[in-house]
Amino acid sequence: MSTLLYRVGKTAFSKPATFIIGWVLILGIVISMISINGIHISSEMKIEGTESQKVLDQLAKELPAASGGQGSVVFKAPDNERLDTPERLAAMMKGVNEVYGLDKVINPADYAAEAGNSGAQAEMAQNAQATDMAQSATTTPPPYGPLMVDGVPVPGMLISSDGSIALFQFQFTIEQSAITQDVFDSVIQSVMTVEQGTNITVLPGETLKTVSIGVGSAEIVGLVIAVIVLLITLGSVVAAGLPLITALLGVAIGVGGAFSISKFIEMPSVTSVLALMVGLAVGIDYALFIVNRQRRMIIDQGLSAKEATARAIGTSGSAVFFAGLTVIIALCGMLVIGLTFLSTMALVAAATVLINVFVALTLLPALLGLVGERICSAKSREKSAKHPKATSHGVADRWVKFVIKNRWATIITIIVILVFAATPITKMEMGIPGASSANLDTTARQSYDAISEGFGEGFNGPLILVAEPNQSSTKVTPELLGGLMMELQGQNNVAQVTPLGMTEDLAIFSLIPKTGPNDNLTKTLVTDLRAADSSIAQTYDVKLGVTGLTAVNIDMSAKLAQVFPIYVGIIILLSLIILLLVFRSIIVPIKATIGFLLSILATFGITTAVFQWGWLHSLFGFDTGGPLLSFMPIIVTGILYGLAMDYQVFLVSSMRESYVHGHRGTESVVHGYNQVSRVVVAAAVIMVSVFAGFIFTDDVMIKQIGFTLAVGILIDAFIIRMGLVPAIMAIFGDKAWALPKWLDRILPNLDVEGEKLIASLNAEEHANTKSGSK
Repeated sequence: MSTLLYRVGKTAFSKPATFIIGWVLILGIVISMISINGIHISSEMKIEGTESQKVLDQLAKELPAASGGQGSVVFKAPDNERLDTPERLAAMMKGVNEVYGLDKVINPADYAAEAGNSGAQAEMAQNAQATDMAQSATTTPPPYGPLMVDGVPVPGMLISSDGSIALFQFQFTIEQSAITQDVFDSVIQSVMTVEQGTNITVLPGETLKTVSIGVGSAEIVGLVIAVIVLLITLGSVVAAGLPLITALLGVAIGVGGAFSISKFIEMPSVTSVLALMVGLAVGIDYALFIVNRQRRMIIDQGLSAKEATARAIGTSGSAVFFAGLTVIIALCGMLVIGLTFLSTMALVAAATVLINVFVALTLLPALLGLVGERICSAKSREKSAKHPKATSHGVADRWVKFVIKNRWATIITIIVILVFAATPITKMEMGIPGASSANLDTTARQSYDAISEGFGEGFNGPLILVAEPNQSSTKVTPELLGGLMMELQGQNNVAQVTPLGMTEDLAIFSLIPKTGPNDNLTKTLVTDLRAADSSIAQTYDVKLGVTGLTAVNIDMSAKLAQVFPIYVGIIILLSLIILLLVFRSIIVPIKATIGFLLSILATFGITTAVFQWGWLHSLFGFDTGGPLLSFMPIIVTGILYGLAMDYQVFLVSSMRESYVHGHRGTESVVHGYNQVSRVVVAAAVIMVSVFAGFIFTDDVMIKQIGFTLAVGILIDAFIIRMGLVPAIMAIFGDKAWALPKWLDRILPNLDVEGEKLIASLNAEEHANTKSGSK
């Protein structure tokens, strides 16, 4: 591996134009494909195989109108005023009628006409009769009712008992995932006209929220910090600029490539952001590691820029290759979960990492070829000439010696701190952060609060129920519809039940819980309704299916919690194998895995305290705590495991290289630590800066992912790798590299440290010297 990469690095340095033009052509192809196909993103995240998705698929097949996406808009009067004045009613009716006139929105009037023409007018009357029967069965009238205009109820409109809040609910003709942004914009534009001259506040619901992507000012700040760290670490503008250039190019090709095929593959909106996060972080780190190694060889060993570049690619490039491989494996481990949207995110992020690895191994040495000897300033060379024996950095040397001297105290202290930080994880609640935890100044949150005030919190998360007779010979009748309505209305935690339609084989209802979408009582209600042995299922011999956004989110959390241990087991097993091959050691992979588990538990504990309990919420730009993103643990675990192994490979490969080249015992730990600790710290600071930039975005999902990744890198790099690793390595000493003879014989020698390469180059140099002296 090292010899092959050495040749690649030497060729790229000697012929930079070929490699640079090749990568520019690839970028040009990506840009051309985007211009032809456009960018298509979706906010929908389907969970295949779950009960809610099965019901949605059934509705889409048998009763498409009932499977369409839902929208809601709240109209709110000024304090102590009512909405049902003639002027305000006229304005609201105008806006509502405009929405019903839009393409892709179901108009109840048209539906009624079609129903009458098809002989289904009686069915609608029976549905209404069933509704009356169910509502008469309740002992307490609801604090709301239909909005009446000239004695006729307005379809889809409810008004609170004090007349201050009205709720407009409507349905699209297509599934939520298929609704394009221009449809949402048309709806919002239509209802916003109601505000003109009426003093009515119009609050579009969360389901009409704009899907937005891009880089904001906070992310740019993260990049600025990365540039500063690069300047401090590498000491020159030219050297600092190279990692940034290569990382940006890698991300542009990776994320751009994903966008270029988004017309053919459903692309969740968070996919590009995840790839951007990971791609920028690893792209900068990998290039930094190689450039730093090249400069050290020039300054410390007096090599030419060409030879130093080739050797850096051959040695550090090998570490970069296997570090990238661990990240890719950790990301691709998500494929075993079997969820399309997660698989898409994983593949795009993994492809971006792979591209960055290839960019670091081919484009970077080509750019170094253009720079030539200017990569090291004359000042750096003069300083090295005056202090040729300086091989360590004072702070790093003192720190690692302190850790080694107090190895047991260091290990115990770190374990106690991380276990304490992990304690909130026992109270962690998973879900989909939504309007209930959005910032108070957002329309989504204001809409949620207004609905809760006027109608009850459950109206923010309606459920769709499908009743299907267990016996194929049994048909759905108006009597069965009415009986099911009354039974459902009498269940605990049910506020309102409304029929949506019926066929011979299905009865469809809208059910409003009394509690909110993320409440545990709502989850219990969904579970109880689905139970095959429930009183409703047994009395009417039917199977009840539950779907809707709330049910989908509940199923998503349950599904991901079920597969999470399997996922962790797979990536740990595969990565252990890679680390075994890289380090030819049993202790090192086990130690690396234990350290990661400690860091990830502490990371999730801190994230729970901040985003669920609301600790330091004002510092991180949110107002209300809420559930943690249900698929965040899987995404974050995969990314953090891969990145943690990056630091493991960079740091421990340096220690092994010192051991291979003659250093023994704790001396190899100190020497290896001093050689690479500075660049590992710089890489960690860069990663934390890049990830932290996403904490201050408006999207709470991206905010949570960015925070968790930043905290995870902070803990893993500065506590685990800089503290726990040298302490444990010092305890084992040379035994850390022990390998059973039978295993040593069957394992291939990948020569990650470049031992064979350096020996070959030294032999060649010696032969040339000997030949020249004759």
